[in-house]
Order: sequence, then C-alpha cells, then structure tokens
Amino acid sequence: MENMLNKVVQSVQESPIAFSKYITANDVGATGGHQAGFHIHKEAWPLFFDTPGEKGTNKDKYVIIRWQADFETESRFIYYGVGTRNEYRLTRFGKNFPFLHDDNIGDLLVLAKKADDYFESWVLQSDEDIDEFLVQLNISPAEINGIIPKQDQTTEDILLQCFHAFIKGLRVDFPSTADLSARARYCYNNAYHLTVDRLKANPDKELLGWINAEFQLFKAIENNRYSTRIQTPFSSVEELVEMANSILNRRKSRAGKSLEHHLEEIFNTFGLQHSSQAVTEMNKRPDFLFPGTESYADPQFDENKLVVLASKTTCKDRWRQILNEADRVKTKHLFTLQQGISSNQLAEMYKSDVCLVVPKPYITSFPEEYRPHILTLNDFVGQVMTKQSI
Repeated sequence: MENMLNKVVQSVQESPIAFSKYITANDVGATGGHQAGFHIHKEAWPLFFDTPGEKGTNKDKYVIIRWQADFETESRFIYYGVGTRNEYRLTRFGKNFPFLHDDNIGDLLVLAKKADDYFESWVLQSDEDIDEFLVQLNISPAEINGIIPKQDQTTEDILLQCFHAFIKGLRVDFPSTADLSARARYCYNNAYHLTVDRLKANPDKELLGWINAEFQLFKAIENNRYSTRIQTPFSSVEELVEMANSILNRRKSRAGKSLEHHLEEIFNTFGLQHSSQAVTEMNKRPDFLFPGTESYADPQFDENKLVVLASKTTCKDRWRQILNEADRVKTKHLFTLQQGISSNQLAEMYKSDVCLVVPKPYITSFPEEYRPHILTLNDFVGQVMTKQSI
C-alpha cells in the first residue's frame, strides 16, 4: 500500500484543488435513505462547479474519475435544490463498484481534480494509510470532509499573530508536543474569546477547534524552520531523504500525542480525577484512567466507579489494542476522530465491550442503528462526573 499512498499524496499535491472525507453510512445507503452515492460537503462545491447551487433548482456535471490508478467511471456530480433537499452528491459509478458497501464505512475518500471534467480518486482503508496520508499532507483530522488546505494557506490574522509571537520566542528547533498543544489552545482561546463556561457548554466543538489550531501552528513552525533550507540545493539524494524523513517523523510524533493532550485539558477543566498513561496489569498503559492509579490499584475500590478511556485518531483496525489495558474495567471507552465505521466492525466492538466516544458533529457519520450507543465527549464527561460524585 505504500506505493499507492505515495501516488495519492502526489496526486493531491499536484492538483489545483482536492477533497477528502470519511465514507459514511449515509453514503453507502445504510441509513435507509433513498439515494446512495458520496455526499459532498456544501463548502466543497468549487471542486466541480464555478458557482454554488441555488435553492429551488438542481444542476449537475458529468465527469470521468480514475479510481486507485486502475479503472474509470463516468460519474455525475449533482446539486439537489428542489423541494426540501439542499445537498451535493457524487453518483453513477456503474455495476460492481467496490467502494459503496457497508464495509467501506470509515474508509477515507480522496478526490483530486486534474482537469475540468477529469479526476483521480483514491480510497484508503487502513488506519496506517489514513494516518500517513494526514501526516504527509499535514492535515488535521478535524479538516477531513472538505477541501484539502494548501500548505501555504493562512489562518485568521489574530491566530497568525499569536503563532508568530510564539515562533519568534522559541529557543529550540521545535517545542515539545505538550508545549505545542498548550500554545495552540492559548492562541485559539484568545482568538475566539473562549471562556471556561463556553468550553464546558460545548467541549466537542472546542476540542475540534483546538486540534485545527495546533495543526495550523505546527505548519507555521515548519514553514519558519524549513522554508530557507528547502530552497537551497541538496548535496545528495541521501541528504534530501534524511531531511524528508526527519520532517515526517516529527509530524507523526506530534500527531500521536496531540489528541491526548487536548482531551486531558478538557478533563482538567471539568475537574475530573484521572491519571494519564497509568500503569495497570502487565505494564499496560491506558491513555486515561478515572479516578486514577491509586484507586485502580486498591482492590477494595468499587469497580463500577472505574473508567478507562483510550484515544486514537483512527481506530478501524486499532481498537483491539485496548481490550486488555485494564482488567478491572469491563467496558473500555475509546475516543476517536474516525468518521464512520461499518456495522460489522461496530457489532464486533460492542460485543467486545468497547464503547465509542466521538465529537458530536461526527455522530451522523455512523450507521443509524448504532448511533444511540455512541457517546459524545460531553456525554462521556457527564458519565464520569456522575460516577465521581457518588
């Protein structure tokens, strides 16, 4: 898959505009809707049209899409604006199209425009490929389901000013992941006047805001540190590869800790008792243990008051890693930024006593029959608060 992943990244980088989204239950027709086909976010209309669709009318465009660098479809991009509908969809893929099945829920769809009516498209299915795609293009998980931002895109002026002040004062090449996350929150909170009360009222929304801000700050630091160097010729291919690997490894290291840092800030804000990276049986280290290490180690402590939470940006394949992280806790909670997982996988997860926790805006990307069993971040915090108040 590495070779294909390189093609995906190259295709996006060489395209004037590209788009990504998680394939959802709605796309594959698993929600009982009357239309299957990829739902395209309203803000992504420039991918196909010169002007946005207007309510009260339908309009469409026929395009050729080359999938996985392997086969082509003559497809239709359509805006439905008549009646109660107000949505964009990509449809018509022909018989035996392989990417609109229940098992594709949670896969990552990437569309790259090559000409006015010609596109390249890719479907990434493994957690590793999705994570690597995000790392290589420096995309925030919260930026999925929209136009892929170009590397030189700027953010709001007030955020940029805060970022630049931080970068100017850096005395190291790159800050630690904890410092980077903390500064991103500081800049975001000041730019959007985020108060503790507003954070507590909508932790799901603000968590996504923090994640986006951190990606933007990280990009700004990268541009500051590397812009001059990459304009200078490299003395050898080995030197070029070494620098590229250094950049990618740093991105992976940051991405792996970012979500954990921001979740911990949420838990601290709500005053939840917890330990991060606590040691349990056989030296296992769950990301978060509530109320903490000492309570878990106390055989007299009520097991019904113990809660464990893992955090993974993607989890289609990795959710099994958490099953033996805390033997005293029957139900393992898993927070993820994955948008959509197939019904079969969800059935297996819940059979294994894994309860998903996702940002509230992502709930609708999951099969409808499982949505009542999925917690939002606010739901999870409320449950832990209740256990700790008894």
